[in-house]
Amino acid sequence: MIKGIQAGTGLRAIGAMSGTSLDGVDVAEVITDGQEIFGFGATGYRSYSPEEHRVLREALGKWHEDAGLEAAFEIVQRAHSEALSGTDAELVGFHGQTLAHEPRGRGTHQMGDGAALAEALGKTVVWDFRSSDVELGGEGAPLAPFFHHACARYLGYEAPVAFLNLGGVGNITFVDPRIEKPEAEGAVLAFDTGPANAPINDLCNERLGTPYDEGGALARKGTVETGALELFLADPYFYRMPPKSLDRDAFAEMRELVLELSDADAAATLTGMAAASVLQAMDHAPEAPSEVLVTGGGRLNPIMMEMLAAALDCPVRNIDETGLNGDMLEAQAFGYLAVRVARGLPTSCQSTTGVRAAVGGGIVSTP
Repeated sequence: MIKGIQAGTGLRAIGAMSGTSLDGVDVAEVITDGQEIFGFGATGYRSYSPEEHRVLREALGKWHEDAGLEAAFEIVQRAHSEALSGTDAELVGFHGQTLAHEPRGRGTHQMGDGAALAEALGKTVVWDFRSSDVELGGEGAPLAPFFHHACARYLGYEAPVAFLNLGGVGNITFVDPRIEKPEAEGAVLAFDTGPANAPINDLCNERLGTPYDEGGALARKGTVETGALELFLADPYFYRMPPKSLDRDAFAEMRELVLELSDADAAATLTGMAAASVLQAMDHAPEAPSEVLVTGGGRLNPIMMEMLAAALDCPVRNIDETGLNGDMLEAQAFGYLAVRVARGLPTSCQSTTGVRAAVGGGIVSTP
């Protein structure tokens, strides 16, 4: 294990993230002491082939003890080993591939063996970030909020700001950068907003054989079906107080709500549902944010961004405009969290996951 990490001394860590969109593995370096960010380093990406995507997709929803996961496991291990090969970072944060997430039931399942990856890379690997949070009564997600807090301070924000990640599922972090420590009361509030890109991607895959609605082109041709939108927003999830989190397929009924719609109207409606979820989330903001910074694949969908701008009462910006990398923020987050774990610092707290007390997750494996 890496020893002697000191506050104020930057360590070069690399995070690896494979999201629920199942497009590939992002890797990104961050220079940090686990509290302050001093800078960012190299990034990389290892895409999944169509066959790898198919195998991983078939594994979604399965748990550790389920049969038939060998091929998916081998893909996850190989893809991460290849993506991280050659890095000179001192520490690796390995998220693994989320297959199932049921914090109030069976727990959480991120496929991947960090100990085996440590042996393959010859580097210390921090992994299994979510399990301890769930075991202590937390949602186990989202886990990027402490990193968002550090990013807001790195960017020099002096007023509350929101980070909106639109991946397969959407999540939002309200940050008050005036408070020094992320685990302190009032520093962050975070939760999953609702489905984001996953239902749109699934629609495009099932109906058109394409992985996603590139540039929102399909949704632009369609019209939002307001009846379906109203039924979607009646879901009890939106009225639960945060913290709260979702599995990728938690809103499976969305498919039924757009089943009879044309491809374009279905895409527009699912995009509208994602944006409306964010509007509902703003009701829980402890203080109106000065702006919303959008990260993840959703920021590259002009229709999604237009809908958000129309719905929200504050400026909505692609996070790339700040100089941060919206494609790599989650990977960077797990590099940052790996350093926090190595230093014995908490990675989540009551206002991010609902865990009873601030807790540090993660297993540290050395080669």
